[in-house]
Amino acid sequence: MEKYMLLFRNTTATESAYQEMSPEAMQAELDKWNSWIGGIAAQGKLVGAEALEQEGKVVSGSKHVVTDGPFVESKELVSGYLVLQASSFEEAIELSKGCPIYEIEGRVEVRAIQVFNQA
Repeated sequence: MEKYMLLFRNTTATESAYQEMSPEAMQAELDKWNSWIGGIAAQGKLVGAEALEQEGKVVSGSKHVVTDGPFVESKELVSGYLVLQASSFEEAIELSKGCPIYEIEGRVEVRAIQVFNQA
C-alpha cells in the first residue's frame, strides 16, 4: 500500500462562512467530517488527519527570511490534510469523493507521498 496526502483547499469566503456558523451548525459540519474520516479509519486506511490554522509564518530563500502569512486575504487556502494508505491513485481519489468539503465547493488535491530511502 502506498501513502497519499489529501490537501483540503477552500476559498477565504468559505472560511469566513465557517467562522459565522452557529455552534450547532459547526457541530453538524464537524460530525460530517468525523463520519467521513471514521469511515476511512474503519477500513484501516487512515494514517492521520489535521485541520490547519488560517495564518502562520512563511520561511523563504537561502537566508530563511520569515514573514507573516499565508494571509486569510488569499483567494484560496489549504485548510487541512489527511494522509491515507491506498492500493492505487484511483483508490485514493475514490476515498476523497466522500469529503464534506465538496458540499461547499472546496477542492481536494490528491498527492502520492514520495518515500526517500533512509540509509
